[in-house]
Amino acid sequence: VYLGGACVGVCDSLEVAHGPQSTLYGGEAVGGVVSLRAQRGAGAPGGSVSAEAGSFGTVQGALAAQGEHGATAWNVSAQGGHTDNQRANNYFDSANTTLRLDRTVSDHTSIGGTLRWFHGVYGDPGDRYTNDPDNQDREENLLATAFADLKLADVWTAHVVLGGQDRRFVSENPRAGRATQITVVKNRRAVLDAQTSYTGFDRQRITGGVTAEANHTRNTGFGDINKKQGLFAVFAQDEFSPVENIFLTGGLRSDDFDTFGRATTGRATAAWLVAQRALKLRASYGTAFRSPSFLDLYGRSAFYIGNPTLRPERARGWDAGVDYYFAQKRGTFSATWFDTDFTDLIASSPDFRSEVNIQRARTRGVELSAQAVLPGAVTLRASATYLEADNLTSHTRLLRRPRQSDSLDAWHDFGGGVSAGAGVVFAAHRRDVDARTFAPIDAADYTVTRAYAAWQATPRLSLKARLENLLDEKYEPVNGYPALGFGAFAGAEWKF
Repeated sequence: VYLGGACVGVCDSLEVAHGPQSTLYGGEAVGGVVSLRAQRGAGAPGGSVSAEAGSFGTVQGALAAQGEHGATAWNVSAQGGHTDNQRANNYFDSANTTLRLDRTVSDHTSIGGTLRWFHGVYGDPGDRYTNDPDNQDREENLLATAFADLKLADVWTAHVVLGGQDRRFVSENPRAGRATQITVVKNRRAVLDAQTSYTGFDRQRITGGVTAEANHTRNTGFGDINKKQGLFAVFAQDEFSPVENIFLTGGLRSDDFDTFGRATTGRATAAWLVAQRALKLRASYGTAFRSPSFLDLYGRSAFYIGNPTLRPERARGWDAGVDYYFAQKRGTFSATWFDTDFTDLIASSPDFRSEVNIQRARTRGVELSAQAVLPGAVTLRASATYLEADNLTSHTRLLRRPRQSDSLDAWHDFGGGVSAGAGVVFAAHRRDVDARTFAPIDAADYTVTRAYAAWQATPRLSLKARLENLLDEKYEPVNGYPALGFGAFAGAEWKF
């Protein structure tokens, strides 16, 4: 839940890996992995300070510093801000900190650590029919890791991470004539992940490792949940190139939960570069496993009852596609067909007051994407996805998954340090639930546009501006929760 409120820091990199990734990243990664990493500091010490203000009473700022000296490197960023948003009792105050430290011990050993902290306080009015004027939520979320990279031999390396997370969420709901309802949720998690890779065989890389994890959840608002879960997993993966321009991957993972037993997942991929490496043909297949959450199983309130008979969710998916690389590195075009089958998919019950296992469900479709540098210093990015997401047991569509979603973004460098761009996002054909009656409905389509510009006034100073929801589109990504209207924001960044 960390990304639910926290920001991406200046020292972060965000990487998305598509397709089945369960072998290295855990049994739930059937559709892909979003990897957020703090980067190692490098080069001469330096930093930046930035500030932004705009619509909805929004003010925010950030401070960052990074560098290296001898065997030590550091990278740190901190940001915070406030916004009122458009609705009453919908303000949001937040603070974020990200820190990474590295130390080179020897030619064969380096160590380090990371720390992430998020603090948020926000008004929670609920849906637009409820409009709670008083409910307030507070969250503290802390993640820390210690890691070591070892070079055991020229062809043998290892990476070990010990991590922990501590989250506390408090919801206060004053009620007229009655005591304030307070819900406290505490999540504590410890993880040990150790991987080793061997490249001693020709055209081959073998990776193996273990993961151990312990979770403890305490929830006073949904049936007084107080549960623990442990996990021990082993995995192995082989990356093999039998001949030039052909790349194969195969892997297996075994996850043993002390609550649900053992699950074995795996993945296989193939890629073939042809036409003088200008065209890539690729395919992948993988399986996944997801255990129900404690809230799914044991949650209880006036409007929700958990289902302790839930079975783990299983999935198997495959995709196939092509990537075309334009000459002179001027862009790429990709097309992918994807298909995932779910057994015992965990979803809301027909009255939306509990969770049930849907016997069978399927998501499949095609995704097109392109990135190109056009004449005149114009950079273009575009994507289009067609998705069919169906409950095969009840012959209905799965909720909140648009059948069509498209995006287009164009950016132009005018020279002299001035650049500008514009983008548009479109979503259509969605099924949702009426927030007032709980009846299934067809959600409205929406188109959202934005524009942005930047001026590098000096080598150290840059000025930026952006216009969000440029045409003031009225839409609700989830029924009952309206998105923000038109907003204008401007900021500056100073590097030192």
